[in-house]
Amino acid sequence: MSKVVKDTGKTSGQKASVEKDTDTNSNIDPQKTKTSSSQESQGISSREDRDDLVRSSSHTASNKAQILAMPQFGLRDNLIRCELLKNEDLYTYLEDFSFFFGTYNVNGQIPKESLGPWLSSTVEPPDIYCVGFQELDLSKEAFFFSDTPKELEWTKAVTEGLHPDAKYALVKLVRLVGIMLIFYIKKDHAEFLSDIEAETVGTGIMGRMGNKGAVSIRFHFHNSDICVVNCHLAAHTEEYERRNQDFKDICSRLQFRQLDPSQPPLTIMKHDVILWMGDLNYRISDLDVDNVKELISNKDFETLHSYDQLKRQIDEEAVFVGFKEGEIHFQPTYKYDTGSDLWDTSEKCRVPAWCDRILWKGKNIQQKHYKSHMALKTSDHKPVSSLLVIRIKRVNADAYKKTFEEIVRNIDKMENECIPSVTLSKREFHFKDVKFMQHQAVTLSLFNDGQVPCQFEFIQKPNESTYCKPWLTANPPKGFIPQGGTVDIDLEVFVNRTTAPELNSGKQQIEEILVLHLERGKDYFISITGNYLPSCYGTSIRSLCHIREPIQDMPQDALYNVLNMTDTDSRVEKNLDIPKELWMMVDHLFRNAIKQEDIFQQPGLRSEFADIRDCLDTGMPDSLPGSNHSVAEALLLFVDALPEPVVPYSFYPQCLECCSDASQCVKIISMLPQNHQNVFNYIAAFLRELLKNSVQNRLDVNTLTTIFGSLILRSPTKQDLTEKRKTQEFFQHFLVHGSSHKEAEPS
Repeated sequence: MSKVVKDTGKTSGQKASVEKDTDTNSNIDPQKTKTSSSQESQGISSREDRDDLVRSSSHTASNKAQILAMPQFGLRDNLIRCELLKNEDLYTYLEDFSFFFGTYNVNGQIPKESLGPWLSSTVEPPDIYCVGFQELDLSKEAFFFSDTPKELEWTKAVTEGLHPDAKYALVKLVRLVGIMLIFYIKKDHAEFLSDIEAETVGTGIMGRMGNKGAVSIRFHFHNSDICVVNCHLAAHTEEYERRNQDFKDICSRLQFRQLDPSQPPLTIMKHDVILWMGDLNYRISDLDVDNVKELISNKDFETLHSYDQLKRQIDEEAVFVGFKEGEIHFQPTYKYDTGSDLWDTSEKCRVPAWCDRILWKGKNIQQKHYKSHMALKTSDHKPVSSLLVIRIKRVNADAYKKTFEEIVRNIDKMENECIPSVTLSKREFHFKDVKFMQHQAVTLSLFNDGQVPCQFEFIQKPNESTYCKPWLTANPPKGFIPQGGTVDIDLEVFVNRTTAPELNSGKQQIEEILVLHLERGKDYFISITGNYLPSCYGTSIRSLCHIREPIQDMPQDALYNVLNMTDTDSRVEKNLDIPKELWMMVDHLFRNAIKQEDIFQQPGLRSEFADIRDCLDTGMPDSLPGSNHSVAEALLLFVDALPEPVVPYSFYPQCLECCSDASQCVKIISMLPQNHQNVFNYIAAFLRELLKNSVQNRLDVNTLTTIFGSLILRSPTKQDLTEKRKTQEFFQHFLVHGSSHKEAEPS
């Protein structure tokens, strides 16, 4: 699911600007925005217009430490930068700024009341607002496509609800489906903002869908780097492990580019201050609803909090390690009857829970309040707010100049003739039993044993476009090591759907030589080897239909013969109708998950996928392990990893052309290679069976065509929104009307 971002970044050397708005509380000096893009001047624009703005950045010219990190600066300037950061205490001082953080799951509603009781609940106007929403729009259209009118409605409601005793500027808005984060600042402080970035990450099914996930904004304020995250984690009381997985995925996958594009992206945890809020969805465990309500009525929140899943997971250091949360002195914020303060009276009678939370990580942070706002009744959640006073580093210009000049004088004394040198902890690394979508990492340590600081970089070998194979990464690939310093580099191997086919077939091996180059120094060669365990993931339909035993049971030579056979090859016996691995997953789901709620919409667990993959590749055990959701996600990943899609690339243009003509669509499928035709009809038949049980599993045709359409009809290039709609329209004919051809029904 692609993202919707409102961005106001400028080109290098310009001050950070803020978004223009006709409201008097959001408008700033026109001289500061005269170079704004046309998208900004039009207010909240369409999603397509905004996507190219996602990665724009800005910084202030006075921020020398950041400027010196840019590509045009060499070793000398990076040394100055390093020394400036080391001596930061000599030219900075601390000043308090108030940050208001608010989170609200609005349950797909429109604003029906003033947000003032929530956003203007502080005596003094905050310096900065970060306001997060979840479930902004629950309609199918919002999930399938991009824009939603509710973005503008809620943004307007927030702007009108800000503290009336100050003037604020809207700096940035970022949204992923129903998860939205809005960032405001007092106009007087706007000039001290720089390096503003927004990113999103979906953690829904296949780790991509944006119905769950996070949006984030990072920025440089005075001399501190701050990151704000708004998230919506997996639902349901028993799914705390999936919530833990969502948190870890967000931390690892949500990354911001740096001003120097050759530097590795910044992760969330690489900031001075991290503020995290949202509908975390952790529940109250081991207490029934009556006991919970009794503790609430007695205001015994301390006892109730001891049963809170998030507290327990933090205590076990499973999530949010190093984060703090204020004491909870308010009743749970979920679940209420909409429009009231009554606990859930529906048939499900949800146990009250503190789903909506705000946490932080960093130094010099003090919480002034942490509370819910019962006055707002629009949603089945209550909004939550936290006021944090953060001591931010500011720069003393005179002290900075003095420190800078002293550093330059000392560097001038350094002998330029000294040759940089490093000691490597190891030069040969072996990755044993590499598997599809299973991360492996080792650490290479570099110790600067020379007389001068040095810069290192992994460089390309002759006639190669990148420094390493696509299944390998070095993090960081480039850096600076002060004299006597050490840098740890993570060498990571990860095989995905792009790299798996050639590793399966033996055309590629886990073999690589990395060239580590020192500026003004010598090159070091690092050997990477390993063995890849072939998998049904990333293997073609045609090949899998010629493999009767588990893929890892085949002798290597025999396997390579099958995987590299030509259309005229007669060395293999009669093939299967469909891959046995596909049959195992569909058969399992048909027998166990035909009525499973939210099947194909809720992700599985990573550890369970690994077990399912191993079972398919080795044939042990006889039945698939893991939850129904994990098997469903494994099926989607299997289809997504096929080197040639179910509908081969050569048929793709015809499918788009005739997508509105059901009879022509059926005709095209009848022309597919027999194994591909069998797989298409088999999957379509299974999905029709699921739709017969839609009352229990909550599936509908639109949901299934959105999930499966662009997997079964993949484009050889990136699909645009129009193409995605056409693939859904094409596939929908087979879910609504079925096929006129005989199909292999799951049994």
